[in-house]
Amino acid sequence: MTAASNTVRYFALIPAAGVGARMEAGSPKQYLPIAGKPMLRHALDAFLASPLIAHTYVVVSAEDSQIDAVVPEQGVGHGVTVLRCGGATRMDSILNGLQALHGSIDAHDQVLVHDAARPGLTPALIEKLIMEVGDHPAGGLLALPVVDTVKRAGPAHVSAQTVPRDHLWLAQTPQMFSYALLHRALSEAPDPLAITDDASAIEALGLAPRLVEGHPRNLKVTLPRDIHTAELYLAHL
Repeated sequence: MTAASNTVRYFALIPAAGVGARMEAGSPKQYLPIAGKPMLRHALDAFLASPLIAHTYVVVSAEDSQIDAVVPEQGVGHGVTVLRCGGATRMDSILNGLQALHGSIDAHDQVLVHDAARPGLTPALIEKLIMEVGDHPAGGLLALPVVDTVKRAGPAHVSAQTVPRDHLWLAQTPQMFSYALLHRALSEAPDPLAITDDASAIEALGLAPRLVEGHPRNLKVTLPRDIHTAELYLAHL
């Protein structure tokens, strides 16, 4: 496809170069077994099952010795390619992946960045994100509106203030933006430490991504206790 084409394609990009220190598992958490297969494979399978996704890319570190067992078949005919260009941070891995794809993806093609540690993604959620974001110029992301009462903690973990929850959302992934916009936002980020997700980099440009309501099953596995919760959701596909 040439850069002059008006056809928009959708690509998935999964950064998976992290070490998962908070899991205290002794190995990267994306390879921990959940419901019978590695956590990363659940996220990957959701994209492979979606007819809307043209291809999926997984970004790992150059030293990763486990990815080939999780993704034994790669390439265009198999729908997935491993990019061994992971960086020190999530943002570095995504930017390195985008740079590796330069020339393969058109500027207006859409990139769906998804956490490897969110095994509850489904093709239906992928479709919902794509359909509801539509052609919004600032892209968009799955997220959940906050429903619980929010407290701001003071010293010694006392409740110092109740924070109004109106207009508060919890960000999920995938987060979808055009290749050109996402590459620009990450490249120009004034403070990489302030970029906690891809949408925050877009917001730093003065743009407002669209929020699309996701689902609790799309939780991020961060602590050991999250594995059981994820397995409960995965048991009810």
